[in-house]
Amino acid sequence: MKTKKEIKKKIAKEIDLIKYPLISEKAVGFVDKENKITFIVNDNANKKTLKEYIEKTYNVKVAKINIIRDTKSRKKAMIKLKKEFKASELATKLGVI
Repeated sequence: MKTKKEIKKKIAKEIDLIKYPLISEKAVGFVDKENKITFIVNDNANKKTLKEYIEKTYNVKVAKINIIRDTKSRKKAMIKLKKEFKASELATKLGVI
């Protein structure tokens, strides 16, 4: 059984996991063409924790996650949603498009 301290620590990590959705011409193009949404994430984020967090928070199913570093040293996560979910709907909720 987890203690209150462990639970609070996990919640704090999850809240700090995603910094913001990326709004660029290329990222918005991924939403329409490939059913992907792009986020700038914390440096300690990994695919497993991102998948759990996104599925729980936004009520979608994740098909695939790619994580890269861009030229500005930001960690970027490109999340492809399963076919039954639309990235455009999630992007609209987040105010990306």
